Amino acid sequence: MQAKAVVFPAPNEVEFRSVDCPEPGPGDVVVRVIHSWISNGTEGSFLRGERIAGDTAYRPGDPWPFPIVAGYQKIGVAEWVGEAVTDIAVGETVFAAMGKVNGMYQSYAGQISPSVSPREHIWKLPAQVDPLAFSGLVLTQVGYNCGVRAPIEVGEGAVVIGDGMVGQWAAQTLAWRGANVVLVGRHDYRLKLFGPGVMRHTVNARQTDWVQAVRDLLPDRVCVAVDTVGSIDALKTLQPMMAKFGHIVSAGFMGVDDLLSLQLLRDGELSLDFVSGWTGPRMEHTRELIAAGHLQTLPLITHRFPAAQAADAWALIESKREPVLGVILDW
Repeated sequence: MQAKAVVFPAPNEVEFRSVDCPEPGPGDVVVRVIHSWISNGTEGSFLRGERIAGDTAYRPGDPWPFPIVAGYQKIGVAEWVGEAVTDIAVGETVFAAMGKVNGMYQSYAGQISPSVSPREHIWKLPAQVDPLAFSGLVLTQVGYNCGVRAPIEVGEGAVVIGDGMVGQWAAQTLAWRGANVVLVGRHDYRLKLFGPGVMRHTVNARQTDWVQAVRDLLPDRVCVAVDTVGSIDALKTLQPMMAKFGHIVSAGFMGVDDLLSLQLLRDGELSLDFVSGWTGPRMEHTRELIAAGHLQTLPLITHRFPAAQAADAWALIESKREPVLGVILDW
């Protein structure tokens, strides 16, 4: 069957064009996409040729990862349901992760409509909430995973490095758990999105000595530190501020420059936690937290483009010629 997709045919090239997909099988759901949410970091590194899969960095000698249909999150209406799928009905609004595609570097695709998606990549959405709130569900789940991975008690200190979408949702999740959270970023308009609260703090690292600010805000030391930008230097800087038995959560893509001395962590008996991808239970709990209002997604949307103008969306994301965070493609 035929579909439309956002294709990266070569590094830093974006096209909106027709692609060929496998015919749906008994365990598939065909979803006519309404909105998709661009993952600026992950999809951007695919666009630049920096990775070949998930969290696998491109290294010389690897196969060249083009053409590719990147992405992994969208909402739409189920317009066909395979005979083995008994809990999804035609006409229901659902979230879909990956779909199937032919003729690409990878046989699965995110930014594609209609999407031929396996049932395990589909989530039903609660009726009482704007479906658009769930259109970035996988990425929201990444932030949720950052925020729940490490143990923390109410009132204990947590630092999140990075005011992008993953950083926002990691900070929101830690705040929901009762942590005293400091979100460190470089953009006032993003930091304001974290919202006010007695245990919600923001630091603009471009304007302030963020290390001293963290020491002042969390004098009892840092129990959990989350890196969402892929900075070895940030992890090294945070290490002396960590409480004994603290946890560092690594979520940023580091490419091939990912060497961290384990000896630095040993003195404080620190744990290093890694987050990646998604699981069914995490997706379901993230969906529940969005529905309950504990995780805010809609305020993070700054731009919307017709899907056919995906190249314009990416020109904005890559150039950062104006403040940009969450970017939606309308199909």
